[in-house]
Amino acid sequence: MPVYTCTTVQETLGADTKAELAAEITRVHSMINHVPGTYVNVVFHELAPENAYTDGLPAHPLLINGWVRTGHPAAQSSQLVAEVAAAATRVTGIPAKRVLVVIQNSPAHFAIEGGRVLPEPGEEQAWLHEQQGAD
Repeated sequence: MPVYTCTTVQETLGADTKAELAAEITRVHSMINHVPGTYVNVVFHELAPENAYTDGLPAHPLLINGWVRTGHPAAQSSQLVAEVAAAATRVTGIPAKRVLVVIQNSPAHFAIEGGRVLPEPGEEQAWLHEQQGAD
């Protein structure tokens, strides 16, 4: 359900670091939003060095954009963004000043996964049960 896109300049992160960061984002999201890790999608997008700028100058940031369903308490969302940012710095070694994490949300009914409209927060178990019955 949630989608996290990690954007960096090419060759900033090795395969092992990407795998560890994806695992940490999954762990944090699952713990805070109380959903199974199987819901969490993490993808990496790498840019050529001449395609990343901060303050008009070439840069090497780590940009993490997350999408989640509307309806999670504000405190959870604040904790989520803080813990994802801390994990990104810890796992990658990229200084916090070069890490930007943005969590955006929209209603669950704005997204479809596996051919089905996503459930509202708190209704995941019934949604999964219905999905397993449809297989």
